[in-house]
Amino acid sequence: MLDTLPRPAPGFAADAATAAALARAAAAIARLDQALAGHPLRAAFLYRARIEAVRRQAAVDGLAIDPWHLAALIEGLRLRMDHALHIVDRGVIFDAARHAFALHQWLTAPDFDQEGALQQAEKAFAVAAPGTTPLLAAAHGMHAWLDAGGDRPPVRAALIRFWMRQKLLRTPVPLTGAAALRPDTPWEPDAWLPAFLHALADEAADGLHMLMDLERAWFAARTAVASRRRHSRAAVAIDILAAAPLVSATSLAAGLGMAVKNATALLDGFCAAGIAVEVTHRSKRRLFGLAGLAPLRESVAPPRRPEPGRGRGRPTLLREAEAETPSLPLPERPLTPVDRQALDFSDLAQWMAHADQAIRHARRVLNDLAQPRRPGPAGRSSPSDGRTIPGGVAQ
Repeated sequence: MLDTLPRPAPGFAADAATAAALARAAAAIARLDQALAGHPLRAAFLYRARIEAVRRQAAVDGLAIDPWHLAALIEGLRLRMDHALHIVDRGVIFDAARHAFALHQWLTAPDFDQEGALQQAEKAFAVAAPGTTPLLAAAHGMHAWLDAGGDRPPVRAALIRFWMRQKLLRTPVPLTGAAALRPDTPWEPDAWLPAFLHALADEAADGLHMLMDLERAWFAARTAVASRRRHSRAAVAIDILAAAPLVSATSLAAGLGMAVKNATALLDGFCAAGIAVEVTHRSKRRLFGLAGLAPLRESVAPPRRPEPGRGRGRPTLLREAEAETPSLPLPERPLTPVDRQALDFSDLAQWMAHADQAIRHARRVLNDLAQPRRPGPAGRSSPSDGRTIPGGVAQ
């Protein structure tokens, strides 16, 4: 890789801060590229590295997101929401998730319009600081693009293609120097270029640590199944789980050449032993990963299931109000005559008399309505019980 790097142009000189940052970034990127060359966990590393890169970018853009929320969106799973959150807080989470999902699309599968903007951003690297090293050319090109009012997502995605085209990396690792775009970073080129190079070095070092963590999780899972019989396919299943971010029982069965039912039993055994986790909370179309993906399971909400004895639709407000009303506690034992005498019945006689009066009044009204009426002298109807009607004569 070092033989392919262009030589600095004659007369090119960099200050001490830029030179030190350039050396640190080049060394960190070279170590990461060497570790990833032909590594069996390359696909799993890229999956985690892209999520981490989007997390960095979204935080700098002011829309921080939990990386496991983004992983849930990528897999088409529902986010787990705290029911105590207000509607405004839920909206903030969804806005951040939408922004992060768009950033991930820029890095993995840009659409037609995004591809056009990405190719325009690639041209900025070709004309920036000709004759310099690829790292300095990328720093100058990104600064010129952003200084001219360009958007951040296309130039970040163009950086990944630039690393590959310049053979600085043999794997499309999303190194974008997101920390250099923090609000407190000075924007003058002499101060911004070292900050950008240091940000690249930090991302490359974190990527190397992530790769080592994936390796340790892989080796620990292999050790957990080492005591099984010699013809067991558990070790190969662990290799597939480590190499792929998430697998289903169907895909694992296809990779192992076995029945789906047997692959499901194998994955369930891994979950029971703590080697793997099921992240979807579903009974069908389940997705599994190694134990390191346990935070993803906590970020995924279980599918909506109907409550027993309840039909379709939302429950009525009356049922919710009745459910929230606390019921009075029942007495622990029947009351004795002595306990009953201790109760205060002073107001009971008064309210019973009031109830009797209300009942007598209602009975008189109902009786009047039930009696047939006869026309009076002035064409007015009167009851047949001989009572006087106001404005008339007694019958």
